[in-house]
Parts: sequence; structure tokens; C-alpha cells
Amino acid sequence: MLDIAEELNRWVGQGRDFAVATVVAVGGSAPRQPGAALAVDADGTAIGSVSGGCVEGAVYELCRQALKDGETVLERFGYSDEDAFAVGLTCGGVIDILVAPVRAADPARPVIAATLAAAARGEAAALARIVAGPAGLPGRALLVRPDGSYDGSYDGGYGAHPELDRTVAAEARALLDAGRTGTLETGARGARCGAPVTVLVESSVPPPRMIVFGAIDFAAALVRVGKFLGYHVTVCDARPVFATRTRFPEADEIVVEWPHTYLERTGTDGRTVLCVLTHDAKFDVPLLKVALRLPVAYVGAMGSRRTHLDRARRLREVGLTERELDRLRSPIGLDLGARTPEETALSIAAEIVATRHGGTGTTLTGGHTPIHHDPTARPRVGSVA
Repeated sequence: MLDIAEELNRWVGQGRDFAVATVVAVGGSAPRQPGAALAVDADGTAIGSVSGGCVEGAVYELCRQALKDGETVLERFGYSDEDAFAVGLTCGGVIDILVAPVRAADPARPVIAATLAAAARGEAAALARIVAGPAGLPGRALLVRPDGSYDGSYDGGYGAHPELDRTVAAEARALLDAGRTGTLETGARGARCGAPVTVLVESSVPPPRMIVFGAIDFAAALVRVGKFLGYHVTVCDARPVFATRTRFPEADEIVVEWPHTYLERTGTDGRTVLCVLTHDAKFDVPLLKVALRLPVAYVGAMGSRRTHLDRARRLREVGLTERELDRLRSPIGLDLGARTPEETALSIAAEIVATRHGGTGTTLTGGHTPIHHDPTARPRVGSVA
């Protein structure tokens, strides 16, 4: 539900009762990923989406029913060849949806409200809700913070067993660190002890960073695309005449500084993408020497194939290993036949998205590869799925 946190936070502030349907798990070519949500208040107002339209009507009614009876339910929607007119997904996928009431008298409401408020403020927080388990546990929630501390409405946790709280909090913190939403399975007493419990962990984290080095026309187009994709975009260039607010009105930050000096002092993480558009050795080499040794998601550099070969030679001379050089996407972007700055920005963005989700970058027509990828998925063996 954290993808609609701002609006839900307003609902909480207005004292509204509502029910939330959240995608818990997907299979096949499902239209939305875990964490996508549809919320319905007592007046019938709806926000969000769980399927892009396929099953919204049925889920809407489930939310209305949950508001009436106060029950948390887990529903599965799929496609049936036997009944083409049945409510289901036309894309052939399968989605599991948790429908939970959030009413004034519900014990989980304070925890959900606190998580929504944190998400609306842009703070990192995870909401760990029990999807399936022993009677009385489904729907219970835990707020997990980046430092690993947690809180719940039942004795400060789920109210089942302290070890369950600690186990879930530790797993949820790992998902939060990675900015991921997913499910985990454990026992009602933590680890493998007790009846099985399935928990949906929704992570809310500040926008990932995109740092664009080189204040050129291609950078202006990339800034616009980066903002569209939800990145916090910084433009950095050592030349003050080019790195201006007039040239980059949509950038979140504009930094006039030598690129490698700025990269050494600024904060990055495993979701950060670095786009080097300067294609000038005096900027590129010291910058990439730093960039390729950082645990970031993506490092790409603009230039011709000849420029890339010369750049790689220079980087070897300053001590980079072949393993470090293998991380460099150069020439930057996918082969779209791009010519204009806007087309080039689209090419770069496409490569970033493919890298993030494990896509191949090949055409889907006539292919047999999955349309939706999850390169970070792990088997559900008592841990994160």
C-alpha cells in the first residue's frame, strides 16, 4: 500500500476508515508487482490499482466487504480457459491479493498509520503484514525502521511470540536496505518453529539517485527521463558556464565541481545509477576510477567504440582490474538506432531498466523469455522470497 502512501496518509489524518487490497505475490505475466494496492474508503472512493483494470471491480467489492465485516482475506485471481467471461487476468498471469480493513478500532491501524506517515515524508520504513498463518494473525502489522528497530500494536510486536517479531524485523530490514518489496516465510515462533507464517514486507525508501556527469544537451534529455522514472537526479560538471539551472530546470541538484571529487564525497547506494556523458579523458578517467569501485547499480559512459577502447586502456593504466572494467556499460545505452538527445536518453534509460530487472534488451516479438523479470528473487525456504 505504500505506493499510494501520500493519499492514504491524508485519509488517516481525516479519520477515514478504509480497506486496502495489496498484491502479495504474482505468477506469469501479471500486470502489477507485489506492493501495488487499491484502497476504498467508507464512502466508496477508490484510489490505486492492483491489476491495471482486469479485476479491479471484484477487488473493489472485496474491500467494501472487508470494511463491513472487519475480516482480512487472501484472494487469488487468475485466468480460466473454461470460462472466458469469469473475473480474471486476461494476460494469463496469477496474482494473490491481501484485502485488509484499516478502521479506527483496528489494533493494526496505529502501525499502518505510522508507516504511511513515514512514507509520505519520504523516510525509509517497512511494513511487514502477516498474510497467512494461525487464526488471528493474518492482518497484523509491524513497522520496521532502517536501524532494525520495530513496533507493533500487540505488545510492541505481532503479539504471538517475541522470536517471530525479531525474525521478521531482521528479514524486513534486509529488504528495506535493498529497497525491495517481497514475501518471507517463517514459523509462528520465528525461524522454522511453529505453524507456518507468510509475511508481506513493503518497503518505502527515498527515490534512488541518478547522477549525470557532463552538462551537455544529451544530459538535459536524460534528466527529464530520469525524473519520469522516479530518480532523484543530480547534474555535475566542473564548468560553471554549462552547469546552470537555466539549462537543467528539472534537475533536483546541480553541482559545479570536478566529477571525481564530487563522487568521492557524495552518498551512493546499491540503487544509484551513474551516467558519464563527458567523453573527455581528463574527466572520465579519474571519475570512472572511483565509480567502478563503488557498490552502485549501474555505471555507463558515453562515447564511440574507439573512445571506449582508449578509455579502457587508460583505466587499466591507473590500476583498474578486468573485473572492475566489466561493470562499465560503454558505449552507454541499448542499440535503438538513437540519433537525437531524446532518443539517446531513452536508449540509456532502457539499459538502466534492463539492468535493474535482469532484462535482456532484446525484442519481445517472437521470443520466449519472461516479460517480467525478478533477478533478486530467492527460493522460499524459511526466508525471503
